[in-house]
Parts: sequence; C-alpha cells; structure tokens
Amino acid sequence: MFNRRELFRRVAIVGVGFMGSSLGLAIKKKGLARQVVGIGHQEASIKEAQAVGAIDEGYVDFNKGIIGADLIVLAAPVNAILDLIETLGKEHRRGCIITDLGSTKAAIVERAEKVLHHSLLFVGSHPLVGSEKKGPGNANAQLYEGATCVMTPTDKTNRLAKEKIKQFWSQLGTSVKFMAPQEHDDVLAYISHMPHLAAFALMKAIPDNYLDHATQGLKDTTRIAASDPQVWRDIALSNHKPILKALDEAVKILASMRKAIVGRDTETLTEIFKQAKAKRERLDKSHANG
Repeated sequence: MFNRRELFRRVAIVGVGFMGSSLGLAIKKKGLARQVVGIGHQEASIKEAQAVGAIDEGYVDFNKGIIGADLIVLAAPVNAILDLIETLGKEHRRGCIITDLGSTKAAIVERAEKVLHHSLLFVGSHPLVGSEKKGPGNANAQLYEGATCVMTPTDKTNRLAKEKIKQFWSQLGTSVKFMAPQEHDDVLAYISHMPHLAAFALMKAIPDNYLDHATQGLKDTTRIAASDPQVWRDIALSNHKPILKALDEAVKILASMRKAIVGRDTETLTEIFKQAKAKRERLDKSHANG
C-alpha cells in the first residue's frame, strides 16, 4: 500500500551505531521509506540493529548494501565518511541522493564535490543531536524530533536533491537551517567541539583518587567526556583551524581568570563571571522561547 509520506524506496544507512540506528528507527516510525538497509563493519552490530527494529536488512559488504538505494546516509565518524565518499566516487552507480551526519562539513563537502560522479547527488547534513551512549542497543526513535539540522548546500548542489533532503529532515521533526560548510565549522567549533574538548581536559586534570568525591555539578559539566574518543579525534583534526581559534579564546579567558586570582583582582574576576552568567541566561531564554 502506498504511503503518502514515503520519500524513498530504499534507504541505505552506512554505520549502524547509535546515530545511524536512531535514524533507522525514526525513518520507520515516520514511514519515510519502504525499506531501510544497514551497512556496518561487524555482524554483531548489524544483528543488534535488526533486533531493535532499526533496519530491515543488514550487510557488511558496502557495495552490496547500497544496491538499489535511492538515498544513502553516511552515519559514520568524519574520517570514515571521507573514505566512503572516495569509495562511492569509484563506483559510478545509477544516480541517487547521498547525505551524511558528519560533525564537520567543509572537508566532507569539498571531498564529495571533487570525487563523486555527477549522477550522485550529494547534500551535506548535520543534525545537532548526539549522546555519549553508543551502539544500536541505545537507539532512540525520538532522537531527531525537536532538534536542529544544519544543511550545507553549495552552488553546485542539485536543487531537487536539496529540497528532498530538507523535506526528509523536516518530516523527521527537525528544524532545518542552511549554512555554508565553512560557516558551519566555525560555529560548531565554539558551540560543540570546544565544549567536548574542555570536558575531556577537565576529566583528565582531576586526580584519580578525587573521583570518589565527585559532585553532581562535575558530572553535569563533564557528561560529554564519556563520548567516543576516536569520533572526537577525527572531529578535532578535520576542523583544526576553527577549533584552535576557539581553544585559544578559551585559554585566554582562563589565563585572565588565573591572573585575577593570583592578583586578588575581585573586580575582573566578578566581571568575567557576570558576563558568562548573562550569556548562559540568554541561552536558557532562547531555548524556552524556541
């Protein structure tokens, strides 16, 4: 029976971890595809993704998995996405739409536009969701609902593919924003990448024998330090220039705080804290209004 919401016949999700499996569940829940296929490195993950209902079929062979797909979603770490684009560039298969969930965009979009055959219609995407949890067993069909998804089309992006991917993310419940790939990377360096690196640094700085005394505040502040180290290594290296700029800014502020503490400069210290508090309150208000 034809489903009016159905946008694709066969969606191939490359990467059946937490993000990819959550996407599979969401696609099936919303009825956006007739069939969802998962592609992964390990049979165990594929079987788990099938067991939770995220995919209908699973493959460890990439080329077999993408046969007949009219949408391929690259739900893998950034370096793996870059490699997958190279592989797709050698295939020259019948045209289909390709999108991704990569946390950085400039390198991915540049690679796609350079190596993909013109019949493969690439549209960069980054849904601003995630979790420190891993694996299909933690997949959540509601993960994308109410989230923002940044799409990064360029003047080379196929217009119809762009509109279809916008419709895809909208029907999954996200609010779609458009950004240039480099603008995305500049913004994400501050709002996502630097906070993760700061959380890793905080946890590494704490002596092991102090952890038994950890407060809820520490747990809240560093929750994201439980994220996948390889994923964040790839992000840090693929978006290195904007991240270094953001880190330098944070280090400069920490240096100002240190100097104020050494010099007992109550005025400077209070001003830094007041400005940070005001920004945090603005953040709460904007989310409440949103």
